[in-house]
Amino acid sequence: MKTILSIDNIKESFDKLPIPEGKRNILNLPNLISMIRIAVIPVLFVLLFSPGPAVSLVIAGFFIVASLTDLLDGYIARRFQIVTTMGKFLDPIADKLIVNTAMILMIPVGRIPAWVVAVMIIRDFAVDGMRSVASSEGFVISASEHGKRKTLCQIFAISALIIHYPLFGADAHIVGIVVLYVALVLSVISGIDYFLKFYGLLFKNGGPP
Repeated sequence: MKTILSIDNIKESFDKLPIPEGKRNILNLPNLISMIRIAVIPVLFVLLFSPGPAVSLVIAGFFIVASLTDLLDGYIARRFQIVTTMGKFLDPIADKLIVNTAMILMIPVGRIPAWVVAVMIIRDFAVDGMRSVASSEGFVISASEHGKRKTLCQIFAISALIIHYPLFGADAHIVGIVVLYVALVLSVISGIDYFLKFYGLLFKNGGPP
């Protein structure tokens, strides 16, 4: 209840800002949160300098907050029915930019296997392509449960790999690698699941009615 009230207060305060009415389709609260998430990306480039424990922990904190705000902007958009074309573009783009940038930047410093990153990014492009084609033909491919679990595991793994150094008695890097491989398996399984749905909708059904 307190969370809902606080979000209501944030929304009410945001609505009082002097934003021209014609600009509110772009400069609404969910879109602003997505833009803030994208603004975190430059911080991730510090990973290229193989930072020490303290800096790595700070970068991981930025990444975790940016990842968690994905839930926030989606919740606000649904609760207040703020659905815009810009929002549909920004939200998924912000997710992919943050996650993929973090993974790619950890390759040169040896914190993540390059081939795993490649498989995950290729899978995402393939799934996005299939969903786009299905949508253009009048079909909707529902989100896979394996895909949702993969995303959670991926965010946890990336956070641990960014931390890299031992924390609270646990080797963050080893923990991150183990969870990363779990995310990889879920990524492949969910990719196959999307393909089977795609094939069933567009080919077995003979295309849209």
